[in-house]
Amino acid sequence: MNDQILETEDQDARQRSRAIYILPNLFTSAALFCGFYAIVQAMNTHFDLACIAIFIAMVLDGLDGRVARLTNTQSQFGAEYDSLSDMVAFGAAPALVIYEWALKDLGKLGWIAAFIYCVSAALRLARFNTNISVVDKRYFQGLPSPAAAALVTGFIWIMNDNGVSGTAHLIGGIQMEWIAFIVALFAGVSMVTNVLFWSGKSINLRRAVPFSFALAFIAVLLAVHYDPPAVLFGLFVCYGLSGYVLSAWRYLRRNRSASAPK
Repeated sequence: MNDQILETEDQDARQRSRAIYILPNLFTSAALFCGFYAIVQAMNTHFDLACIAIFIAMVLDGLDGRVARLTNTQSQFGAEYDSLSDMVAFGAAPALVIYEWALKDLGKLGWIAAFIYCVSAALRLARFNTNISVVDKRYFQGLPSPAAAALVTGFIWIMNDNGVSGTAHLIGGIQMEWIAFIVALFAGVSMVTNVLFWSGKSINLRRAVPFSFALAFIAVLLAVHYDPPAVLFGLFVCYGLSGYVLSAWRYLRRNRSASAPK
């Protein structure tokens, strides 16, 4: 009897892994559309719209998995589709947007930097899919591709918002093309490092929180509403640097422990 129950459960699990569910895949398709839309708008030099589309894709990407878990509609198809959508929205789209915005004026170095970002996103997603069952759920190994996309597109968005174009501008005596080059390389390389970044998956949304936490959340929302490009870019810069800061802190703490007298 127990064997029959186990066999039935295995069959249900296999059928579920191959199933295609509408609701979570609608969110994934919408994120994919945002990535495609960003590419089209970048080709038409509407960089603000391209950047906003990628940020919307980030929100949708965060929702599809949660919707699937809440409605018990997880499937292997959904996981694979989500990865392909992420590759377009957070890999190809940001690389092409920053290339059209500034890097194309650097010639070969420009498209090389854009390709390094794009291939790093692909490697990051492949590593995530293969290591998902063995890594610490509290941390991401390497900068998540949505955060890397937010760094690249947030930089473009805040520059455009302040009237700074990707060409013929200097900041601190450095041409904007080279600053964009550095941003693209930093975001790309950060995705394939072994540096750990906090995942936020340890947060329990059903647990009670202090009143101060609710006030802080409202304050962040108001700040984003007041100046979306600056606040969002600042938040993701802090997150992009947090992994390196924590790694340096852990390294120093280990050295102190090793050198402490016993």
